[in-house]
Amino acid sequence: MTDYPHLLAPLDLGFTTLKNRVLMGSMHTGLEETRDWNRVAEFYAERARGEVALMVTGGIGPNLEGSVLPGAAMMTTAEDVKNHAIVTGRVHDAGGKIAMQILHAGRYAYGPKCVAPSPIKSPISPFVPTELDEDGIEKQIGDIVNAARLAQEAGYDGVEIMGSEGYFLNQFIVTHTNTRTDRWGGSYENRIRLPIEVVRRVRQAVGTDFIIIYRLSMIDLIPNGSTFDEVVQLAKEIEKAGATIINTGIGWHEARVPTIATSVPRRAFAWVTQKLMGQVSIPLITSNRINTPEVAENVLAEGCADMVSMARPMLADAHFVRKAMEGAGAQIAPCIACNQACLDHTFSGKLTSCLVNPRACHETELVIEPAATQKTVAIVGAGPAGLSTAMTCAERGHKVTVFDKAAEIGGQLNMAKQIPGKEEFWGFVDWYRTMMDTLEIDVRLNTEVGPDDLESFDEVIIATGVSPRDPGIPGQDSTHVLTYIDVLRDQAEVGERVAVIGAGGIGFDVSEYLVHDGESPTENLPDWMTEWGVADPADHRGGLVPEGPKPEAPTRAVTLLQRKAEKHGKRLGKTTGWIHRASLKMKDVTFVGGVNYERIDEAGLHVSSGEGRENPTLIEADTIVMCAGQTPLRDLADALEAKGIVPHVIGGADVAAELDAKRAIEQGTRLAATL
Repeated sequence: MTDYPHLLAPLDLGFTTLKNRVLMGSMHTGLEETRDWNRVAEFYAERARGEVALMVTGGIGPNLEGSVLPGAAMMTTAEDVKNHAIVTGRVHDAGGKIAMQILHAGRYAYGPKCVAPSPIKSPISPFVPTELDEDGIEKQIGDIVNAARLAQEAGYDGVEIMGSEGYFLNQFIVTHTNTRTDRWGGSYENRIRLPIEVVRRVRQAVGTDFIIIYRLSMIDLIPNGSTFDEVVQLAKEIEKAGATIINTGIGWHEARVPTIATSVPRRAFAWVTQKLMGQVSIPLITSNRINTPEVAENVLAEGCADMVSMARPMLADAHFVRKAMEGAGAQIAPCIACNQACLDHTFSGKLTSCLVNPRACHETELVIEPAATQKTVAIVGAGPAGLSTAMTCAERGHKVTVFDKAAEIGGQLNMAKQIPGKEEFWGFVDWYRTMMDTLEIDVRLNTEVGPDDLESFDEVIIATGVSPRDPGIPGQDSTHVLTYIDVLRDQAEVGERVAVIGAGGIGFDVSEYLVHDGESPTENLPDWMTEWGVADPADHRGGLVPEGPKPEAPTRAVTLLQRKAEKHGKRLGKTTGWIHRASLKMKDVTFVGGVNYERIDEAGLHVSSGEGRENPTLIEADTIVMCAGQTPLRDLADALEAKGIVPHVIGGADVAAELDAKRAIEQGTRLAATL
């Protein structure tokens, strides 16, 4: 008997059977671009060993003009077939199935040779695409078909044809990007001709016993996007053309609605897929913000889809499905949808990984093996750096003791989880608590230790974190001046008019916290949809409310200030910074930059501008909150060194850079792998 009967049920596709209802969705990891095919193979094989039914690779270009980036992986030659066969062979040896995603980027291709239905530049690319003529369209079809045929030759169990997220095929479908008047434009029947023809010809090329997934945009979230009736019409035609499965795509990359960030409610778009259930007879996959087996089970049990796609959760824990099968769901490392090491890396040209699991995409390089000699390890600090280090040390066989003067584990994660839109951090801390018990790690809370307490340990690791930086503003000792710790941890009373000093990640989080009251929209899907202007595509084309977002009124008047004369949040996550800025602007937060902090008095915060300290201005405020950076807490490390004990210093105690859990967790994990 299982807790997840729908999730773990097999899915019969006729010519083959998937062992459960979990698809590992496609992700651009950058692995294929390393050309280290052993490394690529091990990434996918590890997920196959974790019992995922079917995996989809990152997007593989069918030709040069359709590749996402110069140098991106393609499937065009016999050499490509040979390389990809290493991947498929390893996956099959591990008992898994894998499909190759064929991704033609169209106008999203980051190169001057990009092509599209019409010469309309994308807002996320600097290049105006070349409008394809008949011969050009025929070439693109032929190249996609060729990529599918070569994928079959390389041993793939199927292909996924990318027809959503605003890529090439999707660009033909909507008038937003297709202004043609020939047989590939104009009427809806003409605009969907290309995706249908691609699927039909791919099926002809690969025969009947080969999986074809078509990724269909269920809700575009852009102006002039598809209506739901049009989505149904396309889905039916795609089924007739020979697709085995339809996978749900949500939103274009240029959409100004968040779709996968942590502030998006769980399973936020499963209802869109459910509307298509029964309209076609082939299986439907739903996706986006499904990150626990419980959520996935409920989605399937409620008839929202035949299968669920989980991409980033398979970065966080390669053995997600196996743990669910074994009744160990609480031990699944949670995807917190932060984007920090996955999408932010991808869009910065870095190799993907995972904040929660630094081994993701580094399986061959960051190897966790039993230690040659068991040691006693003391870790001071039960934040993410200390806890991750403790886990890896324990997994390797060391005897670990964690000390923290706080009453609970989690460190500054316990402040992050108070922010509306960061509710996933509650589960993150819960998972750490579960793993401390599972790995039998001795955790001693409410315990402050000194050098003498640590002398007997073989290894001492200092993960004591950070303290707020003192900005040295005259008047900052006033009773109406608080630190972010006072606000988020100690729940200090805050007035109606607030000046937040410091517009880094913490300043943005504190501002978000202060403008909300009551239930977070992330916990209430209808409220979230209203806040971002999302509608049923059956009611409004593209799934956008014509009058736009309607957020709740802010509970406080907040001014967010910074010294730098630059865009607020410039250093926030590459794929999430815009969301944080948009969210605060919707709450009427005032952004002020390029200021000097002159003094604080009962009236508020006095500031000036520029090096000449010009334009003296009073920011009227009942409360002023300091978010002006952090400094490392190194007192214990210094005391140990003075006593002749050389500790390992990690996380914020090593380098205080915002609340950088990604760096802290990776640093601790890599250290533990070497002890």
